[in-house]
Amino acid sequence: MQSHQLILVTGLPGTGKTTFSIVLAKACKATHLNSDIVRSEISMKGQYDEESKAIVYSELLRRAEKVLSEGKDLIVDATLYKEALRKPYVAIAERHRIPIKWIELSTDEKVIKERVSKTRKYSEANFEVYLKIKAEYEPLKINHLMLRTDLLNETEMLEQARSYIQDDTNGT
Repeated sequence: MQSHQLILVTGLPGTGKTTFSIVLAKACKATHLNSDIVRSEISMKGQYDEESKAIVYSELLRRAEKVLSEGKDLIVDATLYKEALRKPYVAIAERHRIPIKWIELSTDEKVIKERVSKTRKYSEANFEVYLKIKAEYEPLKINHLMLRTDLLNETEMLEQARSYIQDDTNGT
């Protein structure tokens, strides 16, 4: 991983963003920020109306800014399902003059249904939430790495991600 960059791990609920991001952050010695953890830390669990989401995303962005200001590599893990939620990260990267890399995770809907039916450590999203976000999802229109978490094992995903991250021709 080159010095000082921003990596965004996006995707629908249940695709494995947090599980993968924790492993990637450890492998890359990067700081990891997660929207569900931030939601919990600011006492907003269970609050998913637009205003609450805006507060969580604003706090996630504030924390990202702080980490990047300290010159650290950062992995942000959140659905970032709309372009309007992604733009502030592009602006932060531009302000810090650092590369930004996008990794989008996906998986078969049957796998998602199974995953979100179980209690997970961080996410509260159930299948109904997944379907709602899927209906509103705006595809990434920029160069990014797509990983299928149901087809690749952790090692394969990590290898592909590290190769993508280290390639200076990728990113915005």
